[in-house]
Amino acid sequence: MEQNVLLSLSHISKRFKTEQALKDINMTLHQGEILGFLGPSGAGKTTTIKIITGQLRQTSGEARLLGTDSSNIDESIYEKIGVVSDNSGIYKKMTVWQNLYVFAGIWQVSRERVEKVLTQVGLGEHRNKPAGKLSKGQTQRLVLARAVLHKPRVLFLDEPTSGLDPSTAVAIHRMLLELKEEGMAIFLTTHNMEEAAKLCDKVALLHDGEIVEFGSPQEICLKHNRNKKYSVLLEDNRELELAQNPENVRKIAGWMERDEIRRIHSCEPTLETVFLEVTGKDLNV
Repeated sequence: MEQNVLLSLSHISKRFKTEQALKDINMTLHQGEILGFLGPSGAGKTTTIKIITGQLRQTSGEARLLGTDSSNIDESIYEKIGVVSDNSGIYKKMTVWQNLYVFAGIWQVSRERVEKVLTQVGLGEHRNKPAGKLSKGQTQRLVLARAVLHKPRVLFLDEPTSGLDPSTAVAIHRMLLELKEEGMAIFLTTHNMEEAAKLCDKVALLHDGEIVEFGSPQEICLKHNRNKKYSVLLEDNRELELAQNPENVRKIAGWMERDEIRRIHSCEPTLETVFLEVTGKDLNV
């Protein structure tokens, strides 16, 4: 496996009886990288995670996680990965601290590490609260804390901020970027294209089990920016959208010379717009 490649998928397909869930999936995930696997519910995102982590056997192709064939994973691999999904259960009658301390014992993690992660997820002041009395956002942060307690090399996140309020989502985003800076590789599934554009180094747009686009969010958006336009807000509060052509270039240059522009932006499409363009479907969830 190429150096620093912690996960690779080669020609992965999965069929359930008559349903083709995945078709020829190819991608790699490197150390210190966030990879977004994006698409609506039912596109095949969770199925892919289950194949990678050995919970489900692919119909064809090869998945390798930390150098090991995913169809032949042993329990030791779980000491090196973390998984956060909707069904990541917690012990509701135990306190926040107790939930983490139980797993700290399993992973042989120090008390200091538990304290650091508690602070990192913003649950320090709730340490003595029973987990069953946490809000949805707090519960999700506890699940994330448990998943990263043992400093996994690869973290799998299945819709980690789905249904959360904006401030909680921002806190989780901040933590994920910190983990990335520490060298952790993160495999993120989401239908939230705005979230992916903020966080991900690379994204794969998944539609009906196929990857229809792959690359950095910026590369993908610029690739589909075929009708170049600019949004201009002038000092007199006129807001204009101008196509890129010689006449409008001269207009913009003149406004700039006279210091009449308050704001100017390019109008490349968003990831969600690209998804709609390449699939003909909106991201209904």
